[in-house]
Amino acid sequence: MHTTHSTAVQALFLFLSQHNEGLQNAALVLGGSRALTRVQHLLDHLGSTRKLTRRCSRELVALHELFTLKYVGDPKRLETALFAEIDPMDPMVEDICWLTDQLEDHMRAVDAATDLSVFGFDLAA
Repeated sequence: MHTTHSTAVQALFLFLSQHNEGLQNAALVLGGSRALTRVQHLLDHLGSTRKLTRRCSRELVALHELFTLKYVGDPKRLETALFAEIDPMDPMVEDICWLTDQLEDHMRAVDAATDLSVFGFDLAA
């Protein structure tokens, strides 16, 4: 699934490029070193291929799930313990929320611009 370089895909790549440090920091805080490594590999791959492959799509969905706290609450998950350590008043919380909103907006825009749902968003929602 090599999608064309639509405006939405280019905007997504630009967002990821411009905010790669913040995305990496958020991944580390929310998911630990494994999540950081996944984001670094994703960013490196996108930087070299400039194509939205199935693998990239899966990794972006995983990043979105991490940022939206999908696994927080499961006592067996590292994300739960890491989330419990975050001070809600820490300024990074606002940064993470902004990055999450922007990432989702870009992912939704890619889905809206293609015939097939790349990320699986229900665009009617």
